[in-house]
Amino acid sequence: MIYVLMACMPLAVTAQKKAISQARTYVKGKKENELVKAEQMMNDLLRDSANRQNEKIWLILADAVHLQYVQGNEKLYLKQKYDTTRLFTTASKLFRIYEAFDSVEMIPNAKGKVEIKYRAKHSDILNAMRPNIYNGAAFALRKQDYKSCLAYSDQYVDCAYQPIFADYHYLDTDTLLPNAAYWALFSAYKLNNLQAAVKHQKMAEEDSSRFDNIQQYIAELQLTHGDTAQYVASLERGFNNNPTHSFFFPRIVDYYNAKGKVDSAAVFIDNALASDSTNTLFLFAKSSALLNSGDYQKCIEVTQKLLERADSMPEAYCNMGLAYYNQAVALDRTMQRSRKKRKSVNELYAKSKPYMEEFRKLAPAQQSKWVPALYTIYLNLNLGKEFEEIDAIRQKMNL
Repeated sequence: MIYVLMACMPLAVTAQKKAISQARTYVKGKKENELVKAEQMMNDLLRDSANRQNEKIWLILADAVHLQYVQGNEKLYLKQKYDTTRLFTTASKLFRIYEAFDSVEMIPNAKGKVEIKYRAKHSDILNAMRPNIYNGAAFALRKQDYKSCLAYSDQYVDCAYQPIFADYHYLDTDTLLPNAAYWALFSAYKLNNLQAAVKHQKMAEEDSSRFDNIQQYIAELQLTHGDTAQYVASLERGFNNNPTHSFFFPRIVDYYNAKGKVDSAAVFIDNALASDSTNTLFLFAKSSALLNSGDYQKCIEVTQKLLERADSMPEAYCNMGLAYYNQAVALDRTMQRSRKKRKSVNELYAKSKPYMEEFRKLAPAQQSKWVPALYTIYLNLNLGKEFEEIDAIRQKMNL
């Protein structure tokens, strides 16, 4: 076997030299189809790990791809027929080639020395092309091709951390990095890729105008992937940054309530109100919490404040109506029959009536909430016409 292997080695070397020679000829010819062939031939050689440190192979491969990019760019400049997507793909490919070759150059030689000969030249080429990686991301985003947008955006941002670009100090000089990171994060969100989104979160957050959106996307991904602890943390970050944002506050309260942590929800709501006592979102949450806890008198007080600020909010009328209605039902069940009791019960139903009727007017589709309440109210107040009408609706709903 040793003799066979030794016999095969010269053949492999000869084939390699032949492929390199042929590919070099193709590159010199600059014909598009031959450049593609040269690229394929060099990639085939690089699949053999023994060839990975062969400088000639890498340089021919890079030249073949670079010439394809230059020719494609010229065609677009001259408004000749050419696939724009292909230009971006070719540019991206050349970045990967030069970055990989740069990592090969960083490997110490037999004497333990690192000789980097091509970094300056290659980084100069790539730096001039780098705007087209950004443009490729923008182009893919417009096409809603989120997979490609993520790839281009990620590559654009990654340049800031690649040794080949160390002299350009992109982290300090490139103002487009946060935008590219945001595109990557948004594309990752669309692809349900939590890991990729988190990777670009910190950079994207440098654009403070997008902080709310970023926290929302990350939170939704964390919830989808079952990371509830980080989900709540993201909601709290979003809330602390913008307490009035409609996404964060209700979801934090819903989370605590769903977990049975009513006290935690109450504390969070009170803290929110302490920061803004007139916020309608916070007041509604407090109203609902008091209603659910059975503290109807306080619920009425808070809901009254809410209605003074949001007199067209259907849920506020519902809460106020139910605060009176629930008291009437509870009183009707617990007290012994008497004229005084009936008067007290009916007074509560009468107070509930205008609020439930307004809720019906503002939210006609939410029949399951107002039909049962109005049915009981009209029945107890002996409102024949109103009762018949609501009873007909009730029968259709099979309640």
